[in-house]
Amino acid sequence: MITKQSFTRFLRVVGLMQISDYFRYLWLRRKNRSHNQAFRKMHPNVVFPPDYLMYESFQLDYERYYINGKKTAEWLIALVQKHKNLHGASILDWGCGPARVIRHFPGLIEKGAFYGTDYNRESISWCAANFTDIYFHTNDLMPGLVYEKEMFDLVYGISIFTHLSEEAHEAWLNELIRVLKPGGILFITLHGNSFREKLSLAEQLRFDADELVLRGQVTEGHRTFTAFHPEKWVRIWTLGLTVLEHIPGVNGAQDVWILRK
Repeated sequence: MITKQSFTRFLRVVGLMQISDYFRYLWLRRKNRSHNQAFRKMHPNVVFPPDYLMYESFQLDYERYYINGKKTAEWLIALVQKHKNLHGASILDWGCGPARVIRHFPGLIEKGAFYGTDYNRESISWCAANFTDIYFHTNDLMPGLVYEKEMFDLVYGISIFTHLSEEAHEAWLNELIRVLKPGGILFITLHGNSFREKLSLAEQLRFDADELVLRGQVTEGHRTFTAFHPEKWVRIWTLGLTVLEHIPGVNGAQDVWILRK
């Protein structure tokens, strides 16, 4: 029997997702239910976001959300620390979703100031209600941010530019530069050469010609809107920044770009 509550939830979730993606979400929720319930029982003090928020931003797997989220935070910090001391740093997670990564930063960096922003207002509402040691704000699909000029020592965006149009790439790069302090670090991940084999022949020809390749048949910003980034295109796009490190992805992993203002 379909209750009023379940129908309201259906409308709420579908409003956040593409219809076809919603049915994939339902399948994954059923598939992972026992595993997720067991992990929650083993970690009674861990707060988890609602399933549809977790799915939209990452994967509907509680263990991977929490354990891999911490590993990602540790990995990111280790890479950045080679170039900049983060003790007491002000740090922004741009596109934080339900805090998979930023939730771990207060326990990893001493005396830092931590911020998260996202255009999914439901994710930000959940984050703000559950993590009082992090400041959360909303943004729109296009800039700008609520933050002052030259506010952050580090801004990172994990798989965010991978879901934006070329116009948004230009606009958001300028905005992230605006909120970075001089000498600040921008850390981003992109779909580089390791994703080339996933492209159609026509897309590969554009990629090999150093063009940004977009699959934009769905709403921009959604997880199924996808951008692919040739290395030469990235170097031209980020010309106003110093490339400190470029780590090409292997076996389907995204490229890492560490850049200094």
